Amino acid sequence: MSNVSRADGGTARSSSRSAPARVAFAFWITLVGTTVPTPLYPLYEMEFGFSSLTVTVVYAVYALGVVIGLVVLGRLSDQIGRRPVILTALVLSVAADAVFLAAVDLAMIVVGRLLAGLSAALVIGAATAALAELIKSPRHPRRAATVAIFANLGGLATGTLLAGVVSDVAPEPLRLPWAIVLTLAVVGIIAMLGVPETVARRSPPTVRPQRLRVPPTIRGDFVRAAITAGTGFAALGVLTAVSGLFLGMVLHETSHTLAALVVFLAFTGAAFGQLLTRVLSSRTALACACVGLIVSAGLLAFSMWMALLVTLLIGATINGVAAGVAVGDGIATITMKAPPEHRAEAVSTFFAILFTMLGVPAVGVGLLIQVTGLRTAGEIFGAAVAVLALVVLLSLARSGPARPRPAD
Repeated sequence: MSNVSRADGGTARSSSRSAPARVAFAFWITLVGTTVPTPLYPLYEMEFGFSSLTVTVVYAVYALGVVIGLVVLGRLSDQIGRRPVILTALVLSVAADAVFLAAVDLAMIVVGRLLAGLSAALVIGAATAALAELIKSPRHPRRAATVAIFANLGGLATGTLLAGVVSDVAPEPLRLPWAIVLTLAVVGIIAMLGVPETVARRSPPTVRPQRLRVPPTIRGDFVRAAITAGTGFAALGVLTAVSGLFLGMVLHETSHTLAALVVFLAFTGAAFGQLLTRVLSSRTALACACVGLIVSAGLLAFSMWMALLVTLLIGATINGVAAGVAVGDGIATITMKAPPEHRAEAVSTFFAILFTMLGVPAVGVGLLIQVTGLRTAGEIFGAAVAVLALVVLLSLARSGPARPRPAD
């Protein structure tokens, strides 16, 4: 009996030690599945005969799913626990992957994107909270946040690169990437079964929309951060939706890996951008983000005008870094300055704005492409991004003196 008890205790300790890695893997693979379609959109266009506008609408459906999930289900893991919500997100991810694997028409793609959006919304909050509760290191207080950033944005970056490479070198480019991701998501479900629950007090779920509002005490800082981060997300959304079309129609590049590389660089840049906020004051971070968005908008518009690949890659990377800095500053502003009783509402509002900006401008660019063509639409969008960033930069210049960011 004692040997059995020791064995059970050793297994429990082993599961507890590996729990952060299991949660990070679940977080990562769920987000991987959300960007697999990115380099495949040109293939879907040819396979199902839809337009570039349809591509942007399909992408916006994903953002809609995220917003609905954040607003309606954002507090679910506080009520029923982190593990059930992460498992639900993985199941939805598997369902989305399966729908894409079997897709025979546009309707199935739309359903798959909506399921992927809901899975992302559930896992972002639950896995981030679970990692914060599982990784407690007094010597490295930011370790949990760093793991969450790279699981989140690393998943977004990996999904598009995996799909691009597999579709270029293997048969069945519209099936095999989904089979790989679906298999890994099933592995994630199995791994999560051994993760201990970190929520001690649970309550019956209450599914109702969260209020979206901003505490008056942080309204000015919040609006500037939300506009800057939202503008960066808008550019990320457009890049994700149409970069493959631009490479094919303007540069006549048929490599799906190359199309994936554009988005990979943007999301990788966003991960490192969030880390930069740890060494910059709030005002400096936001000013740098605005300058970065203006520069990246100029490079992206120049890429469209001159049909250049190198400036597209550089512009995508700079845009990602700038968006990451703005997101990191916005989260820091909320967590450090918002009253605790309104913090969850402010976070939900912030991310609802970001994901709305991720999807809606992409549809606008899709409509613009129908009227003006891809290159002109890209140039107009680049100018709009630069103007919005310049407005925030001028607002910063007119605001009061910079205040240092509170230490950990």
